[in-house]
Amino acid sequence: MVKATVLSLCLGSISFAAQAETTITAVMHAPLRAVDPVISTAYILRNYGYMVYDTLLARDSAGKPQPQMASWTVSDDGKTYTFTLRDGLKWHDGTPVKAEDAVASLKRWSQVDKTGQVMAKLLERYDITDDKTFVMTFKEPTGIALIALSKPSGVAPFMFPKAVAETPVGQPITSTIGSGPFKFVAADYKPGVGATFVKNTDYVPRSEPADGLSGGKVVKVDKVVWTTMPDPMTAMNALMSGEIDMVEQAPHDLLPLVDGNPDLQTIVFPKQVNQNLVRMNFTLPPFDNPKIRQAALLALDQQQMLDAQVGAGSKYGKVCASVFGCTGLYPSTYRADDIIKAHPAEAKALLKEAGYDGKPILLMHATDLASLAPQGPVIAQNLRDAGFNVDMVSMDWASVVARRANKQPVAEGGWNMFSTTNVGPDVGDPIGFIGVAAGGSSAWFGWPDVPEIETLRLDMAKASDPAKQKEIAEQIDHLVIDNGVMIPMGEFQQVMVASSKLKGEISAEAPVFWNVEKAK
Repeated sequence: MVKATVLSLCLGSISFAAQAETTITAVMHAPLRAVDPVISTAYILRNYGYMVYDTLLARDSAGKPQPQMASWTVSDDGKTYTFTLRDGLKWHDGTPVKAEDAVASLKRWSQVDKTGQVMAKLLERYDITDDKTFVMTFKEPTGIALIALSKPSGVAPFMFPKAVAETPVGQPITSTIGSGPFKFVAADYKPGVGATFVKNTDYVPRSEPADGLSGGKVVKVDKVVWTTMPDPMTAMNALMSGEIDMVEQAPHDLLPLVDGNPDLQTIVFPKQVNQNLVRMNFTLPPFDNPKIRQAALLALDQQQMLDAQVGAGSKYGKVCASVFGCTGLYPSTYRADDIIKAHPAEAKALLKEAGYDGKPILLMHATDLASLAPQGPVIAQNLRDAGFNVDMVSMDWASVVARRANKQPVAEGGWNMFSTTNVGPDVGDPIGFIGVAAGGSSAWFGWPDVPEIETLRLDMAKASDPAKQKEIAEQIDHLVIDNGVMIPMGEFQQVMVASSKLKGEISAEAPVFWNVEKAK
């Protein structure tokens, strides 16, 4: 009888523990198919990075760099930055985080990120003083170190163990050992289907309250599960029935389904505003011809794009001609009418002047992401109205990501044009925005080669006067438009729909799961 009672109590304890486990199940905007957050600008990898890894610095809600894994001091001449790791930092395998890990991580990151590349050009050397301290010495005074090490989005400078960080850039990292607030459950990972993260009980948060991406990363749930539901209606039905807890980016046309539902909440994070953009391949005909790139710019219509994405008259979309966005520090109205409205007659005339031969343009169209699926048909029709011959090839986003890296002719798997979105923090950064970097083979997909832009990006990194920075940003904006480096296609807000049981979501540049609570 005593044994039976003890057994009953033990089983009861196990049952209670299982019931007490708190899990958030989320449908993210894209499935997780890789685990190297430095190898791609795909935002799902950035989101994964914030779960598993940590950064040396982080920006608060005002955009100011704050200590995260490290604090810093700057020499009087503005050339030398000394970083000191805080106490209690451990990798998920229990080993301590060291200065050599940070330096190796920064070296790998700066090879691929646009801000990192600019930082590397200005950097003279790294010195490791001891296990907790390293020094960055620059060739001249600059504030690029704090800008770069606190970069919140795109390719954020996540920290890896030294042995992992020494993986060549062309070789994806497969290790999932980080030092962040969650641990990745490798045994549960099904690429493209689902991923599981559990609370890192050894993580020591900063003592400050969470503020933007800075402050204490306090995890208040036991587990977070990312699950994939390719059909948006299926995801919304699962949310309304309580099978899942949130949809990161709900399709705008399905939002009326949740209006007035007390069990659900809609959330908009202002810093996650999205800019649509169109990118052309500078290395292949016809867009190796600058006049034909300008014809494409004149052919496109922002309002038609936004209407297809978020609905006509929606409060979630607005036209914007600025390369660096209309909500950041560097808004511009340069050539606004050309950029915002379609001018098919002018585009046709320019095509004729440029000698366009009618060869089809291969436009890649992503079909599986709610914000991208409407883009292809609008772009294709705008171009056809202006006299372009368009071959729109529909595929999933993963296929677009793979194909856009191909520099071969179209017949060998290359491409002429694709469209995508970038979030406000990336768009508003003239140094790091992938859409404006124009260093030829080192530039983002499309590979524009405009040396004047590269010189100005470097000048921006050296400048400390806000008025001078604004002047440089304006010059870059003009060069980007006049050379067709990218075509802005308006801005829109994504809308998260979540269970009313969730609270504490942080308004930041990326969706994060620390500080989030789930009511029983």
